[in-house]
Amino acid sequence: MTATTHAAERAVPGPARKGIPGRDRYLDLLRTTALVRVVFYHLFGWAWLSVVFPSMGVMFALAGSLMARSLSRPAQGRAALGVIRGRVRRLLPPMWVFGGLMVTMMVYAGWRPSVTKVLLYLVPVGAPPYPDSLGSASGLLEQSWPDQAVGPLWYLRAYLWFVVLSPLLLRAFRRLPWPTLLAPLALTAVVGTGLVTVPGEPGLALTDFAVYGSCWILGFAHQDGVLQKVPRYLLVSCATPVMAFGLWWAHGHLGSDGWDLNDIPLAQATWSLGACALLLAYSPSWQQLPGRFARFDRLITLSNNRAVTIYLWHNALIMATVPLIDALYNIPFIEDRFDTLLTATYNVWMFLVVWPLIGVVVLAVGWIEDLAAGRRPRLWPDGPRTAHRHAG
Repeated sequence: MTATTHAAERAVPGPARKGIPGRDRYLDLLRTTALVRVVFYHLFGWAWLSVVFPSMGVMFALAGSLMARSLSRPAQGRAALGVIRGRVRRLLPPMWVFGGLMVTMMVYAGWRPSVTKVLLYLVPVGAPPYPDSLGSASGLLEQSWPDQAVGPLWYLRAYLWFVVLSPLLLRAFRRLPWPTLLAPLALTAVVGTGLVTVPGEPGLALTDFAVYGSCWILGFAHQDGVLQKVPRYLLVSCATPVMAFGLWWAHGHLGSDGWDLNDIPLAQATWSLGACALLLAYSPSWQQLPGRFARFDRLITLSNNRAVTIYLWHNALIMATVPLIDALYNIPFIEDRFDTLLTATYNVWMFLVVWPLIGVVVLAVGWIEDLAAGRRPRLWPDGPRTAHRHAG
């Protein structure tokens, strides 16, 4: 038994810390919600989760907002190239650790990659490649484990290209806001519907850029205060039909996974854009989490500080729960009396086991995120720093 996974699911990392001026705890809450929803999706495979909360659109929008903020700091003397270099530097070292382990495991299992394929694990200008299957049917992991563990890393390619192109996109947005915001939707209507087909990895990269480009640029609008200038009744009046169109299009193009918007590019693009517009327009700009949310303050701080680590490792750790839970079947007491119950609740046990495993990985390698950002490493960063150099 294994978790259902889909390579289309992704999440965009970005650290946040409690009580730092300029940080918005509402946005941090959105990022944490998106990460948790990604884990739910990859574990249970519920297609409707892509409709209930468009995690990927939210995360790209938040990353776009942070990127616009970093590019709008002339007082710090940071040129656009320096901002890009800083963002890429934060992303690559955690990826090198994860990618190094995955490549080693795949090579040990029989994969013989070319130098070009290995280089994409160092600088993901293209999605890091992997074999369709490895090992044997009787092995510890099912043969599709490379796709489940490494498949979601295509996100790194998408994030990298958004970061590199952000100075040009931000300049275009500030000159022609609406055409720039809506251009990716038009591109999705061309390359995401089969009207024009671009083969291979370039086609996948172009489709990903088109589907989430409007969400990234919407982050610019949030950071520049453009969304706040639009009357809410007008924004709702515009966002609602865009989302309705997304559902209508999805209904007519359902795939084998039903209402999984990750498989329907135009529906994903329009639904995510409308939902993100509403979420960001109603952003309350919390400096502290209010009410019942306050009890989750440390977890939200931790997940934002270790978003890259959680995203990189969560799918591999979901797979790691399988041999751990399967070991229970070898216990006579359970095998005799609770075999059926364990099988019926298998995914629930996977969900319960994966979080401690994520915690172990956060302790083991999460501190690499701090080193990549030029900060003093911490093992469990669930609270504010006593001394901090904000790296944007």
